[in-house]
Amino acid sequence: MSTNVLRTADGWWALRGDRAVPVDTKAATTAELIADRDAVREAALSGEAGTPVADLVALSPVTTPCRVIAQMVNYRSHARDSGFTGDIPPAFFRKASGSVSGPGEAVVRPSHVKFLDYEIELGLVMGAPLPVGTVVEERDLPSYIAGLVITNDVSARDVQLTKTQFYESKSYPTFTPTGPHLALLEPEDFAHLLDLRLTLSVNGELRQDRTLADMIVRPAQALTLLARFQTLDPGDLLLTGTPGGTALKAPPKAVEKIGALLPPAVKWKTFFKSQARNPHYLHTGDVITATISTPDGRIDLGEQRTPVADANRHPR
Repeated sequence: MSTNVLRTADGWWALRGDRAVPVDTKAATTAELIADRDAVREAALSGEAGTPVADLVALSPVTTPCRVIAQMVNYRSHARDSGFTGDIPPAFFRKASGSVSGPGEAVVRPSHVKFLDYEIELGLVMGAPLPVGTVVEERDLPSYIAGLVITNDVSARDVQLTKTQFYESKSYPTFTPTGPHLALLEPEDFAHLLDLRLTLSVNGELRQDRTLADMIVRPAQALTLLARFQTLDPGDLLLTGTPGGTALKAPPKAVEKIGALLPPAVKWKTFFKSQARNPHYLHTGDVITATISTPDGRIDLGEQRTPVADANRHPR
């Protein structure tokens, strides 16, 4: 069974139900904690009564700096929403690790961003080096992946689309809420990955709801493709794509063809004028709730609950 770990300003905690037991470790980073799994197991098995989890303020269990890499269009439902047909070539992009924030910290919308979107994603936390040229089979996953986290790949769509710029549009501070739990997996847990269900709601309205069975490029293949050009180290984070249900959706094909004939400035002005009528983009005061778990609770990454704030009202 997986062991859930929480990180606070006071250190690391092993979770047992609604109680948390401090981990006796000198680990300051996620990579150092992963290397001290014995201390985590000892805390999880101890007879100590612990502290109520509700009394703790969780930080991101993925410490920074680290590499943060994401897969693009990696769920069939998201591909349909995005207007893709046929085979979709696997693609990756980087996010600044400065975008990683805690599971209860506000998502801060920059003042120039009008169209802020959400993307729940399963985060894979590396537990061992992945050198360039590595080939990863399904049976090898326990050798490379230490654990799982909830992530939200928050996106400034007006920056992303007009600049065709993923790095900037997804890298503002607080644009990768992470946690609350880091689920450290045992080898037998990996057989249950496809049972994981991702859900995201905004103000209580369910927007995204899919299992990993909807995923196009699964973790072992993703690591193999990534290792063609990218080294990963313990503590690095791979976001594995989002299901359908985001605010942004591709326009009808007829509209898309007409838009392709327009000058870019006119095309985007027209497109975003229509998007302004879409009520699903995030606004100040909204609350995003995200969960990832298996139906039997064998793997449960907790609940991420993040409010949305404006930069001019929420100085960092």
